[in-house]
Amino acid sequence: MMTSRKVDKMDRKQKVFAVFAGILMLWTVSTATGADEQKAPDFKLNDINGKPVVLSALKGKFVVLEWSNYDCPFVKAHYNEKTYTMRKLAAKYKDKDVVWLTINSTHYVTVEPLKQWAAKHKLKQTVLLDKDGKVGRLYKAKTTPHIFIIDKKGKIAYRGAIDNAPFGKTPVDTEYINYIDQALTELTADKSVTIKQTKPYGCSVKYAKKAKSK
Repeated sequence: MMTSRKVDKMDRKQKVFAVFAGILMLWTVSTATGADEQKAPDFKLNDINGKPVVLSALKGKFVVLEWSNYDCPFVKAHYNEKTYTMRKLAAKYKDKDVVWLTINSTHYVTVEPLKQWAAKHKLKQTVLLDKDGKVGRLYKAKTTPHIFIIDKKGKIAYRGAIDNAPFGKTPVDTEYINYIDQALTELTADKSVTIKQTKPYGCSVKYAKKAKSK
């Protein structure tokens, strides 16, 4: 016959086991969710000519999402005659199944000025307007520029900065790295991306203010 002390001891063990099992289950669920979050959220936006672009329709290609704002000094540094970082990269990989989408989520930007900016810099990549900021918030785009690379399976292979040189200046004793060029070189060679995430730099994305709930 079991004593009350032994019963209490067994109850404690069962409780500890139940707690452990619960933690393990939560960890498994959170891990699975984390994997799902790597899938690039689908979206539909119009380009500056009014043509709709649907991300899921580009599955089977590599897609670069570049958050941009022509008023941002960090963006201007990549869009001048000496650099043209984004334009050159878009041209370099356009024949390697890479689609480059430049997205502007600035709340005050309209189509015509965006068209003029694209024409001024003779951009070949697709320029999209995300005026209400829904797509930017969907991807949690924080800065201009902020880059996301999506692989052919529709998963995010890289997210972060364009390079390690804000305004063209690398940290002391550090070699220049263009993270996008490196990642696309690896992906188009059917290799894994070495650097999958970096901290983006630039101006904050100028999102439209959310309406306050009553």
